[in-house]
Amino acid sequence: MTDSPFVILLGGTLSVTDRLRAEIAGARVIAADGGMRHAAALGLTPEVWIGDFDSSSEALSAAYAGVPREPYPPAKNETDGEIAVAEAIARGARRLILAGALGGERSDHALMHLLHAVELSERGYEVMLTSGEEEAYPLQDGRLSVDLPPGSLFSVLGLDPLKGLSIDGARYPLSAFDLPFGASRTISNVAEGRVTLTLEAGRALLLARPFDMTGA
Repeated sequence: MTDSPFVILLGGTLSVTDRLRAEIAGARVIAADGGMRHAAALGLTPEVWIGDFDSSSEALSAAYAGVPREPYPPAKNETDGEIAVAEAIARGARRLILAGALGGERSDHALMHLLHAVELSERGYEVMLTSGEEEAYPLQDGRLSVDLPPGSLFSVLGLDPLKGLSIDGARYPLSAFDLPFGASRTISNVAEGRVTLTLEAGRALLLARPFDMTGA
């Protein structure tokens, strides 16, 4: 195992911000197919490039010709992103930053990244998903604490009925609240700094917009 986080470069939207740069400082990097296009803007050189390469241009391939590749056929049972995450885990990852996991042209891929992150969290891995402008963190049966700029928006999305949800460090706190599945009670809260969530039972995602002050 390694203490260094692993950044997985994925094919969705990615805005380079100082917050993102601080998050990935010192990380090891793996690119999944077209996610390699984010490497230059982030100043990163992946240690391996994985995928079927159907989303990678010839120019991108030429620019990173020196990066070792692990090619896979287009007809496969997993996405390039899932394969890249598995490779990071095989290399000792305990903390994963899925950069380019949110947004983009493929809503199915973005949703799958979110669900995969929850499954990884259940196996004990620390996972963050980011587009630079938005961040997502899995929460289940425990505690999550995220440092957010005061005044920024965040939401908690329940993937199950949630039992005993508490939210601290927010304009609209909750204490041991039972949230029915599909309820919108926890959408568009406002951070007052570090937000701490605790949960007795269920699975959820914290979706944060650290630069969105429209709720302030």
